[in-house]
Parts: sequence; structure tokens; C-alpha cells
Amino acid sequence: MNNDNNNNRENNKPAGLFADKAYEPTPDVSSIPSENTSKSTVAQSIATQDNQPVSTDTSATTAPASRVTKKTIASGEPLKLAVVGHTNTGKTSILRTLLRDVYFGEVKNEAATTRHVEQAQLTDSRTGEVLVALYDTPGLEDASGLMDWLEDNTASRRDGIERLQQFLAADIAQGADSYNLPYDYSQEAKVIRQLLTSDMAIYVVDAREPVLGKYKDELSILSWAAIPVMPVFNFTDSQNANIDDWQTMLARRNLHISTRFDSVAFEFEDEMRLWKNLATMLTHSEMLEQLMQRRTEDWAQLYDEANIIIADFLLNVAAFVREINEDDDPLPVLQQMQEAVRQSERAMQHNLLNLYKFYDNAVAATPLELQAYQQDPFDPELLKSYGIRTTSGAAAGALLGLGIDAAALGTTLGLGAAIGGIAGGLLSNTSSIADRITGVKRLYIDPATLTLLATRALDLLTALRHRGHAATDATQLLYKGENSSLETSLTDDGDHADEDNNPITVWPAHKLPSELKKARGKPQWSSLSSGKSEQAQLLRTDMAWSLSGKLQSYKRES
Repeated sequence: MNNDNNNNRENNKPAGLFADKAYEPTPDVSSIPSENTSKSTVAQSIATQDNQPVSTDTSATTAPASRVTKKTIASGEPLKLAVVGHTNTGKTSILRTLLRDVYFGEVKNEAATTRHVEQAQLTDSRTGEVLVALYDTPGLEDASGLMDWLEDNTASRRDGIERLQQFLAADIAQGADSYNLPYDYSQEAKVIRQLLTSDMAIYVVDAREPVLGKYKDELSILSWAAIPVMPVFNFTDSQNANIDDWQTMLARRNLHISTRFDSVAFEFEDEMRLWKNLATMLTHSEMLEQLMQRRTEDWAQLYDEANIIIADFLLNVAAFVREINEDDDPLPVLQQMQEAVRQSERAMQHNLLNLYKFYDNAVAATPLELQAYQQDPFDPELLKSYGIRTTSGAAAGALLGLGIDAAALGTTLGLGAAIGGIAGGLLSNTSSIADRITGVKRLYIDPATLTLLATRALDLLTALRHRGHAATDATQLLYKGENSSLETSLTDDGDHADEDNNPITVWPAHKLPSELKKARGKPQWSSLSSGKSEQAQLLRTDMAWSLSGKLQSYKRES
């Protein structure tokens, strides 16, 4: 770190490109306002693994500073990045998604939700080193009015920094209530103060908005801070996006580097492009390069862990077995097994949600609110919607979706009793000679249901990997880039897709992976059978790793 930044910290000044400009110089060092008196609030929020949010609200009474010598960010220092833009463009939403934090800030579909500056930190997940300090600023509400004031009250021959400093020293920057003024530019003052203590800024653009004069004035004012500014287009997934018009206007203002980052329809590649473009605008980009490398590694690790969670769940269900006597009524046992599988699937879904930092709470909608993930996996109509056929031969129509072994249960109970009394989704196995002699029936979860559970789990994983943490509507879950299995289950003529010629499941129902076939002969692997959760999980660990590799080969994303 350079000596200038060390001196700033000794005087309670924030380090940054133009940090000294936010303070009024005085020959008496003791008269400089301390950091404690220049902030009206300092609040700590809950820290997460990858980011540490801190809320700060710079006081409206903070004095501006005079012109100082320009500095550049030192190698090895955290990047101080201000997030600025017009009101209600999604600045906080973008930060939520970058931070993977559904709790950061406040998101509403109304203007001026953020009223003060909030800080959050992106850290190296391995070392804990702070790489980027992000600052969420209030929305610019009346840049055109502020531009008029600047033109009327500051000299055009002075540089932009000096003109902004003059504005910060004026009464209008302190708030209308403080000086009984007819207009209030205190929100703009907070943004400008943050700009002057930051290394660079991203200007958030709602891509659905037309290019208006107020946005041009905002960019003019931001350019006076003399730090790199990169426009970021939010809500790019909308059909009403006006990106071409925006890029034309930006080019006329010498802003040729921009990027797209939708805070709702998330793409990890877009995030990497955002950091990469920012790095091209810096003299020292080591921190951003380190951030990109670590986030890429973390993203890949999340995917590996998610597939392990799904594989472990499938093996646990595949190994699930219950025994009944030849003459026992299977219905009560079948119902118990079905409920155990339902609960196990819900636990798996919650594990995926927590892994990707989505939570089942009132703050953010979760995939569990979607009907596609609520529907009973033992519903015959759901199996048919995925194009899964569970039987063949004369009984196919009657038993479609039930997953019943007609030869085993049909001959014992009578086919009519089997169809009418069993909800489906389980398979009776009487192939063992010993079982036939002792009159024992073993009930398993049938391959069709296992195939459905696997397909639905991978669809959920795909959706989570493309859902921004700013999404507040359950309908914003589905990944619009490609259809889920349920959406593609019908052919163009309305018939269900053929399972072999045009499969929409992860594998054909009659071709289970070898790991699941092996699990069907290992009841000790299932906590649902033995009730010993930890011991059963240890027994299936190696097989879960093997199956997870196959699950990744079935992914429907690049």
C-alpha cells in the first residue's frame, strides 16, 4: 500500500482514488471531523461466507474538500466500487445477486427504496482477504435539476471535481429540511461523496427504459468525478430491452465498455464478463483477477456438491425396501413408503436451496412455491407428463403411472384390487427363491419413480443456477434459456414424447444407472430402511460420487 493511503487512515479518512476530496483541508489537524462524527449511522448486518455486508450512511453535514493530487489504486488493495444509477434501476438487486445474499438491502418495486449508502465486501473464500468493497448508493432522483444548479452556480472553466466540491459545500447538498429549501439534493450529495471516495463505479441501467435526458445528465455529473464508470444493463431478459439505443448514447459520451448483468435471470458467464470488463479499466487489476479465479472455482465446487446431494438422495431412495408377508395388505406399507420418499425429496430440495443461498422464508420466493416442485412424485399424471411409461403389454393402460408389478401383485391380490387399492410408485419383488418359500414380499421404489425424482432434481438444480438472488416472484425461477423437462414433455402435435426416441428424462425409466441398480440390493444403504442416517450415508458415499459424475453428464446447460 502507498504512503498516501496510510496517511488517510491516520487521519480517519477513507482510502481511495480521491478520498481526500471528501474532506475540507484545514491547517489544524485536530479540527478535521473524525469518522465517528461524520457518519450518522453504522450498522452491522449478518456476515455470510462469501461477503460481509456493512451499512454506512454518510452524514449530510460532511464537508467537501479542495483539489488534491490524483492517485491510482495501489496493487494489493481492495477495490472500492460504487454502484450508482437512477432510482429503481435495480442497484440493490444487482448487489444481492453478486453477493448471493437475499437479505442485502431492501428491494421494492418503487422509487428511492435505498436512502443511504450500504457497504458489502467480497472476500476470498479461502483466505478471507477482502477483494472488493461494494457501495450501494441511493438513486439519483433529479440529476437534471442538479445539472441546472451546477451550470448556474459553478464556473464551467473549473474542472468537474472542483464543481462537485462546490456543490457539496452548498446548503442544497445538506437537505431541504435543514435549510428550509424548496428542493432537496441530499440524495445526490450522498452519491457524489461516495464517488469521490471510490476507485471506480458501475452505472446501473434498466434496459427496459428509453434513453431520456435525465440519464444523460446523470452520466455527465458522474464523469466529473474523474473515476472509471462502466454502464451495466439490468433486466436484459425483458423483451422490451433498449440496449442498442443505450449503447449509441453511451458511445457519444466515450463510454465504450459496458456489460449485461440481469439480477433476476442470472448467468454466471455474465458475472465473469462484468469483472473482466472492470479489470480492463484499472491500472492494477490483481484483486479482480483473484476474485474471478476464486469465484470460478467456488461455482464449480457448488455444482459438484449439488450433484452429490442429488446422487445421495437417489441412492437412499433406491435402496429403500420394506418386507411384508404374502397375505398381508400392502396398502398401509406402500403409503408409509411413499410419505418417507416425499419427505426425503423435500429435504433434498432444501439442501439445494441452502447450498445456493436461497432460503424458504418470507423475504424471497423459493422454488418450492412452484407447482412443478410441489406435485406428488407418485401422481400418475405427473409420470405421464414426463412421458414415462411404467408397464408394457395388456395391462399398460390400466397401470400406466402406477408403477405396479402386475405379475407379482396382480396374481396375488387380483388385478382389480391392485389398481384400485395401491396409489403407485412402488414395485414388488418376489424373484428370490427364498422369498417365495417363506412367503415374503419385498417392496421397492420402482424405476419410473426414481427416474422422475432424478429428472425433477436436476431441473431444480438448473433453475437455481440461473436464478438471481434479487428474484422475488416464484415465476422468476424457471430458466428461460432452455425448457425444463416438464415443459418439453409434449411433442409438437400434443402427444407425449417417446421415451426412447426423444427422451426428456435423464435416462429411460427401464435403464437405471448401475449405481442405482446396485443400491436396490443394498437395503443397509438406506436410512429410510434402517433408520440409521449417518451409518447408511457412509455406506453409500463412494457410490454417490460415482453417480454424481453421471448426473453431470446429463446436464442441460453448458
